[in-house]
Amino acid sequence: MSDKDHHAELDARGLFCPEPVMMLHNRIREIEVGQVLRVVATDPSTTRDIPKFCQFLGHELLSQEEAEGEFLFRIRRCQD
Repeated sequence: MSDKDHHAELDARGLFCPEPVMMLHNRIREIEVGQVLRVVATDPSTTRDIPKFCQFLGHELLSQEEAEGEFLFRIRRCQD
């Protein structure tokens, strides 16, 4: 993932459920509709929670991957 594929980032490494999703909820409101937020987390529950968050609130989950014990997500803000 390059720095050019997102507009903002949320570093949730070291945090555990429900903190990453609570922080995501606040951070995604800070970017414009259509922009992409990159989330980096270490809690395995984010692989379940973040896709559900996107589905529930109508945001687009562009990618989800795991690399070296970190979970990486790219989310496009689609709703106000």
